[in-house]
Amino acid sequence: MISIQKKHLIAAAVLGGQFFFAQDVAQKLDAATKNLLETPAAYSANLSFYVADETGKFIYEYQGNKGLSTASTQKIFTAAAALETLGKNYTYKTTASYSGNIISGKLDGNLFISSNGDPTLGSWRYDGYKPEDFRRKLIDALKKQGITFISGDLVIDDTYFDFQTVPGGWPWDDMGNYYGAGVWSVNWRENQFDVNLRNGEIKDFNIPLHNVKWVNEVKTGGISDQSLIFTAPHSEVALINGTLPTKAMTVSGALPNPPMQLGMEIKSWLSESGISLTGNVITNSGQLIKGLKIMKAPESNIFFTWQSPTLDRIVYWFLKKSVNLYGETFVKTMAKDKRGSGSFDAGIDYMKDFWKNKGINEAMINFADGSGLSPQNYVSARAEVQALLWSQKQAWFNSYIEGFPEQNGMKMKSGTIRNIKSFAGYHTSGAGKRYVYSVIINNYQGGNVSDALYKVLNVLK
Repeated sequence: MISIQKKHLIAAAVLGGQFFFAQDVAQKLDAATKNLLETPAAYSANLSFYVADETGKFIYEYQGNKGLSTASTQKIFTAAAALETLGKNYTYKTTASYSGNIISGKLDGNLFISSNGDPTLGSWRYDGYKPEDFRRKLIDALKKQGITFISGDLVIDDTYFDFQTVPGGWPWDDMGNYYGAGVWSVNWRENQFDVNLRNGEIKDFNIPLHNVKWVNEVKTGGISDQSLIFTAPHSEVALINGTLPTKAMTVSGALPNPPMQLGMEIKSWLSESGISLTGNVITNSGQLIKGLKIMKAPESNIFFTWQSPTLDRIVYWFLKKSVNLYGETFVKTMAKDKRGSGSFDAGIDYMKDFWKNKGINEAMINFADGSGLSPQNYVSARAEVQALLWSQKQAWFNSYIEGFPEQNGMKMKSGTIRNIKSFAGYHTSGAGKRYVYSVIINNYQGGNVSDALYKVLNVLK
């Protein structure tokens, strides 16, 4: 038998080995961090770096409390808050209803489409939820009601959230591109479209855009897509500029009016299905712009309900492909659910309180949006690690970490904005040590910033 004294000696040796191992890793991280900061590209850069083990024990930091613009690692906060607040099985709903009466196949009233902000409506990412699936089931529901003629209007009730569709602080040269699509109460096709060009000339679009006039200032001769699309909510003018190669190219932009786009597509579906619509396509946001009375969808006479994929499936794509639309929709959904107001301001305020109540110092979580696209976000690496540590203890953690991409052989979310790069995630070393880490660098100018940060993170391997 091993004596008590020997047991104590063995325990002390194990603890001592762990201490020196952690100390060795910290020294290597410090050396790698200093090497990074001594490079010319990092001459004027700011860095926030924090590493802990899976228990939360501190390993290393460099300005871990310093708030910097995060880019898309901001999404780790939004995804976790949404899973906890709404539940991984939460679904969005879109309904069709009518006013008036149906007599002998004639609807003497209006047809309404209403949603609580489903960001996946018409998305191509989910089997069984594609645009053609929504079309088929909506038309089938209309036919089941026996409707062949509609004497009134097709009303898109887009009033669940407030009128503001884009978070304050988003750069103007991001907003018209696919990744800068705003959040509406009725979203459609992830609020984006594709424009096909050849030799810089616009050829066609993947969908018939409603009432959009184009100004094309694209120049050719580039070796890659360096174009930008500028659209604004409710605007009828779109601009594309920058440079493109002379070959055929497809560029994706943000729909300026998703509810109207959906309405016009439904109007075409009705005609193609032999259902006559004598009225107009109307959106309630359009009614507000014109100073006219909005027409709320009736709570009775709902004959069709479309449910989105569950939240855990939406979170997967939110993290895996960094879909900004999803994050901003989560912000508004949590605001509506917990604060009674579907606004960005209420949602961001809720998010700050949520993480403050999880023990994160509020000075380290100065959020501006839910996706990280705004350069006005200021978050520290330590705050990101604290969020990751808390998340791994939750019942929904498997749904959360499944969406983290694998990069550089490590499971981590990345973020990229001009001169900004960040990584945050989990990694188990070859020695079996599990680390939780975040690194954020701002104003890194020139060179391959991902490779530079990989050299630092490789210490954890």
